[in-house]
Amino acid sequence: MLRVKRDLHFSGDNEMAMNMAKAERSKHEDELVEKLVSINRVSKVVKGGRRMGFAALVVVGDGRGRVGFGTGKAREVPAAIKKATGKARVQMVKVPLREGRTLHHDITGVFGAGRVHMRAAPPGTGIIAGGPMRAVFEALGIQDVVSKSIGSSNPNNMVRASFEALERMVSPRDIAAKRNKKVADIIARRVQQGSKESESSAKESDEAEKKAATKSQPKKEDAKASPKEATTEKPKAE
Repeated sequence: MLRVKRDLHFSGDNEMAMNMAKAERSKHEDELVEKLVSINRVSKVVKGGRRMGFAALVVVGDGRGRVGFGTGKAREVPAAIKKATGKARVQMVKVPLREGRTLHHDITGVFGAGRVHMRAAPPGTGIIAGGPMRAVFEALGIQDVVSKSIGSSNPNNMVRASFEALERMVSPRDIAAKRNKKVADIIARRVQQGSKESESSAKESDEAEKKAATKSQPKKEDAKASPKEATTEKPKAE
């Protein structure tokens, strides 16, 4: 009897823990940001003719560094969006962010004909991106970033290329762990590189200002030649 009671007690604790985990999971799912990127009308050729349907591309994120995308097809638009959202929630990945607002370093992502380039930006820059890439950054929680799509403008290729780049993003902590160094050493080196780049850009701007100032100054009139300096050509000897 005692053994049966213990088993019942343990099973009750397990059920409570599972219920708490489900409640917490549902709470996190309610906080997710869902972005509908594109909807395409597709058709499937069958024996009786064509069967029309819709394909949806959805990006889902929690706004704190986790993001995922998914695609879904169905006869109706709401069903396609629901399928894509479910896949996106399952395929979410964790991306390290600097100060929770921008990327740690510049990176380029390639998928098929799609090619995207992303750069870290200082505070106040905002999200400089268009179309599908903007949806990815907003769902991820990035506040300052500069990006450019160089290849295909297909939303699927752009989103997959963006995720290919974000999955390769590494933080100073990861690099320090691989090289057996301290995080402070990695960050100090990055700060030195940033100061050198700022100094070089400042020098270039100063040189450009000097050139513009010299061009704007009026040219001095040439001094008139004195009569003594005037010379006559001698006749050539035959």
